[in-house]
Amino acid sequence: MNGFTAYQDTAVTTQSKGRLIVLLYDGAIKFMKLALEELEANNYEAKGRYINRAQDIINELNAILDMDAGGEIATNLRKLYCFMNNRLSEANIKHDPQIIREVITLMEELNRSWKAIAG
Repeated sequence: MNGFTAYQDTAVTTQSKGRLIVLLYDGAIKFMKLALEELEANNYEAKGRYINRAQDIINELNAILDMDAGGEIATNLRKLYCFMNNRLSEANIKHDPQIIREVITLMEELNRSWKAIAG
């Protein structure tokens, strides 16, 4: 393992759960913005890859929800994650930048809340 990889592993494993969620949101937002850039460049293959990466992160956020402890908030987040994934699939098929922007807006709003919680 090289030094950079060791640093990355340590940085991730020492973060609080809230901070890790913020990092996941940051990553999904980054990939959706890259998908927009590729869509504007008519590079549909790369657009699709970036949308898929954002969807992978959203699926991970959905998978780690604690439905027992989270109650109504976790239920609402699950519905929102499913909605965002469906919208991104639609954006990918239709090559629709407005749908991607809609999901980015939702993710940024949730991310602001997580950042406030995580400190």
